[in-house]
Amino acid sequence: RPLPPFHWELEFPEVFSRANPGFDAFIGNPPFLGGKRISTLHGDGYRDWLEIAHEGSNANADLIAHFFRHAFNQLRQGGTCGLIATNTISQGDTRAASLRWICNHGGSIFNARKRLRWPGRAAVVVSLVHILKANIFAPSAVGPAREGESTRIVSCLLDEKPVQRITAFLFHEGGNDDPVRLRSNAGRSFQGSILLGMGFTFDDKNPEASGLSEMRQCVKEDPSNAERIFPFIGGEEVNDSPTHSHHRYAINFGEMSEQEARRWPALVRVLEQRVKPDRMTKSKDVAAAPWWQYWRPRVELYKALSATDSVLVNAQTSSHLAFAFLPSTLVYSHALNVFLHSGQRTRHALLCVLQGRTHEAWARFFASSLEDRLRYTPSDCFETFPFPIDWQANADLERAGREYYGFRAAVMVRNDQGLTDTYNRFHDPDERDPEILKLRELHFAMDRAVLDAYAWADLHPTCEFLLDYEEEESDDPSASKSKKKKPWRYRWPDTLRDEVLARLLALNAERAAEEALAGTAAEEKPKSRSKSKKQARGTPLFDK
Repeated sequence: RPLPPFHWELEFPEVFSRANPGFDAFIGNPPFLGGKRISTLHGDGYRDWLEIAHEGSNANADLIAHFFRHAFNQLRQGGTCGLIATNTISQGDTRAASLRWICNHGGSIFNARKRLRWPGRAAVVVSLVHILKANIFAPSAVGPAREGESTRIVSCLLDEKPVQRITAFLFHEGGNDDPVRLRSNAGRSFQGSILLGMGFTFDDKNPEASGLSEMRQCVKEDPSNAERIFPFIGGEEVNDSPTHSHHRYAINFGEMSEQEARRWPALVRVLEQRVKPDRMTKSKDVAAAPWWQYWRPRVELYKALSATDSVLVNAQTSSHLAFAFLPSTLVYSHALNVFLHSGQRTRHALLCVLQGRTHEAWARFFASSLEDRLRYTPSDCFETFPFPIDWQANADLERAGREYYGFRAAVMVRNDQGLTDTYNRFHDPDERDPEILKLRELHFAMDRAVLDAYAWADLHPTCEFLLDYEEEESDDPSASKSKKKKPWRYRWPDTLRDEVLARLLALNAERAAEEALAGTAAEEKPKSRSKSKKQARGTPLFDK
């Protein structure tokens, strides 16, 4: 049914016809609606119109972001608005479409409450945000107001505490924009190979793969086939195996030509039967690509591994952020992120920084999610992360990381539990096993070492069992209650986490400015496939 149009300027001519047009103030409690549900409830046309009307927004932004933008646009210069918002207003695409755009286009947040529990039965946490249509943080902010502006505000309140500024993240320092990828982190993180065809693998558990007996027969008939068969590992093995052991193998021709690959005819026949037919049914780009090669062979990764005997990895999607060391002689699945360290004497310092809660806070804030699991992408979580100065030479980081990793490894073997099960216990408020209590203590020691490496001795971390999120309770008494375990996490309180995030954002901006001055600002990674390396690197199935 058509909706009657409402035109603000026609309805309120006296407001928009004056010298400084617009409303003096807006107050309200706009509706919250996840971006992907906007088109479901209101149609694709309405969603598309919102994106056109509000530059810089996208289909993932919550509906409330558009209410913020519209209210800001209808204010006079010097006017204010105070709105109740979902607590995701300062996160992700919703922040980018609302607070970031407003702060970068002449608006200033002068008062905010980041988290306020909604009174009533619904388990909802909201944010209160007050915005002035004037840039009070500009150099001229200390001077008199320009014509048409209201009296300038010289101090702000964040969670009822005076601060000098409030950013679009609702932090007291740092900028409004997303963190910048740092040149100092370039070339140290990779995603594993994208095979695009499980027919490359030998795996008794996957019907799309060849069996391990077939692999052994290929090697028995022609031992040279072992040169192109490599141990293959993904996120499931890393998280579920107490020793991070692989059970699969993969054929890998790197970026060889078809003629070169046919030096191993039995392996090529496997791929002709199990990979090529499926590739031919895919898109034009996929069908035209060499079917005997991985879709993304990651030659640059395996070339970099020639100088080390181990790497640090984590599962790209996982409930827990957990890192582990693996030999550098494997083929890594696309479900793994791979990180290079500087050597055996410093590798635990890298583990200490990445496994610590400082980096976890950063990763969980800037990573995307899949259902209720963290989706860690190096470009968002690692390349932007400002490491402590001289962290690789920090003996305290190395010591804390080595003790933690060694104890955790022993606990997993003794209990025959992988990373997922171990961290489920780690974050369980009812868990009182002495080994888990000890692991928590060692994790705290890592956190302290990392904070000291940043010279943040003024921060005194404590941990509590807190919910990552709460599900709303149904008003229907007959509705069955969910038996899903509550998402408890043994973590820093929100206030400490936000303080650390604010400092890291400021440090990222500082490092980025230094790199820009030095002419080494990080460049975007090319999307095209490298053709510079033809041989697959790694240790074959059997050493000669």
